[in-house]
Amino acid sequence: MARDSGRMTAQERRTAVIRAAVTEFARGGYAGTTTAAIARRVGVSQPYLFRLFPDKRAIFLAAADHCTAEIRRAFERAGEGLEPRAVHDAMAEAYTGLTADRDKLMFQMQMYAAVYTAESDGDEEFAARIRAHWNELFEAVHLRLGADGRETADFLGAGMLINVLLALGFPADHPLWVACGHDHPGKRRYG
Repeated sequence: MARDSGRMTAQERRTAVIRAAVTEFARGGYAGTTTAAIARRVGVSQPYLFRLFPDKRAIFLAAADHCTAEIRRAFERAGEGLEPRAVHDAMAEAYTGLTADRDKLMFQMQMYAAVYTAESDGDEEFAARIRAHWNELFEAVHLRLGADGRETADFLGAGMLINVLLALGFPADHPLWVACGHDHPGKRRYG
């Protein structure tokens, strides 16, 4: 919540940095994004940025925390009090809403590529942290779908396919959407 003076608190600035980082990393990847670009997008100086986060790695990991927690919360809210099949449809609907933000979608894709880069550079802890987020997301979906492994794999597999088609920019009328058994999320809700 903003203070009456119109100035942001450190926590509000931190949140603004994370949101800006999602956009910048989505567009430039981990290696190609500078902290200067993130600071510019937020409207803060780099020294101030480094008072909030020690380095670019910490900013990326905070953005990954934020992104995966947002998806998990959307799935949890969508599935509250429903039977497994209804949960599936509700979570698919919730995810469709999340994919509407192309920067968030592309940041997800950058998270996966960043694991490879981090491991290549010997940063196993970074890779393990991103994997842990994905595992938590898998577990949340799995439990909400009645711990049915096949249903979980189908749901997450369809989501990843949709991510790829959206990331590559296939338009709603492209035959790949039909061939894959899905409509473009902007055209019709999928399930």
